[in-house]
Amino acid sequence: MAVWIQAQQLQGDALHQMQSLYGQHFPIEVRHYLSQWIEGQLWDAVDLENPQEEFKAKRLLDSLIQELQNKAEHQVGEDGFLLRIKLGHYASQLKSTYDRCPLELVRCIKHILYTEQRLVREATNSSSPVGGMMDSMSQKYQQINQAFEELRLMTQDTENDLRKLQHNQEYFIIQYQESLRIQAQLTSLATLPPADRQLREPALLSKRNTVEAWLTREANTLQKYRLDLAEKHQKTLQLLRKQQTIILDDELIQWKRRQQLAGNGGPPEGGLDILQSWCEKLAETIWQNRQQIRRAEHLRQQLPIPGPIEELLNELNSTITDIISALVTSTFIIEKQPPQVLKTQTKFAATVRLLVGGKLNVHMNPPQVKATIISEQQAKALLKNENTRNESSGEILNNNCVMEYHQTTGTLSAHFRNMSLKRIKRSDRRGAESVTEEKFTILFESQFSVGGNELVFQVKTLSLPVVVIVHGSQDNNATATVLWDNAFAEPGRVPFLVPDKVLWPQLCDAINLKYKAEVQSNRGLSEENLVFLAQKAFSNSSNNPDDYRNMTMTWSQFNRESLPGRNFTFWQWFDGVMELTKKHLKPHWNDGAILGFVNKQQAQDMLMSKPNGTFLLRFSDSEIGGITIAWRMVWNLMPYTTKDFSIRSLADRISDLNHLLFLYPDRPKDEVFSKYYTPPLCKQPSVCTAKAVDVSSFPFATANPDPTTGNPTYMDHASPAPVNHPHTYGIYPPIDSMLDTDGDFDLDDTMDVARHVEELLRRPVENQWGGQQS
Repeated sequence: MAVWIQAQQLQGDALHQMQSLYGQHFPIEVRHYLSQWIEGQLWDAVDLENPQEEFKAKRLLDSLIQELQNKAEHQVGEDGFLLRIKLGHYASQLKSTYDRCPLELVRCIKHILYTEQRLVREATNSSSPVGGMMDSMSQKYQQINQAFEELRLMTQDTENDLRKLQHNQEYFIIQYQESLRIQAQLTSLATLPPADRQLREPALLSKRNTVEAWLTREANTLQKYRLDLAEKHQKTLQLLRKQQTIILDDELIQWKRRQQLAGNGGPPEGGLDILQSWCEKLAETIWQNRQQIRRAEHLRQQLPIPGPIEELLNELNSTITDIISALVTSTFIIEKQPPQVLKTQTKFAATVRLLVGGKLNVHMNPPQVKATIISEQQAKALLKNENTRNESSGEILNNNCVMEYHQTTGTLSAHFRNMSLKRIKRSDRRGAESVTEEKFTILFESQFSVGGNELVFQVKTLSLPVVVIVHGSQDNNATATVLWDNAFAEPGRVPFLVPDKVLWPQLCDAINLKYKAEVQSNRGLSEENLVFLAQKAFSNSSNNPDDYRNMTMTWSQFNRESLPGRNFTFWQWFDGVMELTKKHLKPHWNDGAILGFVNKQQAQDMLMSKPNGTFLLRFSDSEIGGITIAWRMVWNLMPYTTKDFSIRSLADRISDLNHLLFLYPDRPKDEVFSKYYTPPLCKQPSVCTAKAVDVSSFPFATANPDPTTGNPTYMDHASPAPVNHPHTYGIYPPIDSMLDTDGDFDLDDTMDVARHVEELLRRPVENQWGGQQS
């Protein structure tokens, strides 16, 4: 539920607090009329402490004003007239107020949104219905931002303590110099006459004792200040490490997982702006604390005082270096993955990005990134820190790219535009593994320094697994390997381990995601479709979905072993269905005109109770990427494939078949398909090529007797006499030759027969009419 809707339900003091957020600086009417737009913007992506972010804030201000003006323009009526004037006034007022300081607008709106969320959360505990409606993402983001605010305050506190320590130490050194001066004076008294020495010595001794006592107390105080500061830094680093774990091990890992699932057709992984803003805040806070720790170390070296502080400072310095190293190496990521099915000699692209590059000023000396293809075994060795230098499994052309800093977005990235895999070196395959099961990865690596070469980082990142092919015919098997890996890979796995078997419902989720993405349809696979697929995958006849919920499917069953009685695997058949639907059947699938996932016996059972001329469309069991028409009295045409549809569309072919009347269960075929028919070239049939051949005139007995009469029937009861002499004309092939392996009719053959007959019959008739006319 939108925060503004909930905020309007506040009562009592909470309502007054909410109302007090608004005024001339930001009118409550603007919040009300632009509530959806305001809550949809990435305010947290703007770093208020970075003046370079002003361009982002200015863009948000301009968009806000434009939204207000658009809202004003659409107001109508008497009340609309007044509101139009009011909103136009607010647009001018906000522009005047924030045009020179747009960051203040962002600060204002962030404060408003955070406060509203807090008030709503406090007013409705998490167990209440309203509280349960709070956007979990907003809560998570608010927790992260609250932790950053806490870190900012802690860092400011240690900065103040450090300055106080430095001031006290400087005063201590001054007093220490004073004690040395007094000691020098006492030493010089030895050269004076005894009377003069006795006269001056007591005062100097008293002064020395006073100063030394102060120095002793102050040394203890300084030591305590140093220990207190170190303890505060320890707490800051603990919170920093916790915050970094949330951002890198939770949010960034989830983003990478979404990126992987997007490779299977899942929703886009989302932008990196918020993640980058968080990582930059981490980098800034870490660097500030690192500098503070180094300054504390410098103060200790200036004034060594015996105690545990030296060991503490060494530990803090080591910890903060580990934290920043983890941040930098983890934020060197692949923003745009290379294709996971990679064909040799084919151009491809990829983009890598350093999320903290701008904040650490890495762009001042732009680093170069190198791309190398390595094998699964080499990737394992790399992650074990074993020496794999200069090892690769192939040659990539144009594999070096300099990282560029984009001022407008604050991003540091390298965009490889024209890479090409020239050759690949394969390893020995295991058992039945094929070349399309072998996984590689693109290794991106770079080196750069921060803080004036204070720290030097070697960064590496691996792409998602890629399968290398050399011919398009390998694409579907390679896609199966990628699909299985993307769907079932565990976070933090050893490259590139995946389970050998998965539960059937898990696989259903994966192939449904892939199907919808490939076909570009919101109509996915229904439960009935998935039952059909389970029957095919497991050679099972059960129609109960529950019977398959605990069944597992192995990789071999998925795409290594052929289906019973076929020469193709489960995946190869399913991939063929996707390709056919994507290229030629998408509108019909979206219309619900294609049942598709129905076997021959089911089709016959469904059609037997329907009137003659009822038909349905189902995917062929016997041919990859084929669809067949089954109709009552029950025939199954030999499947159409991509090759057929490249000549004539499915809708036109259905239009050609005059005996097809109703799409199952009872929809007139023209009602479903007419909008897809190809318009006729002209209206004179004698000039145009005949559009249709009535296959109902074919003199072939059906494969099934009429269930109502028990007698053999014909597809049409017209007299077959004119075409009942195949031995005379030699145009009828044996009926068996027109059936495919499943006993389906080959429509092309039967239509060829019909055309020959039609031609032979037409000639004498035309000649006869011609003679009469003449």
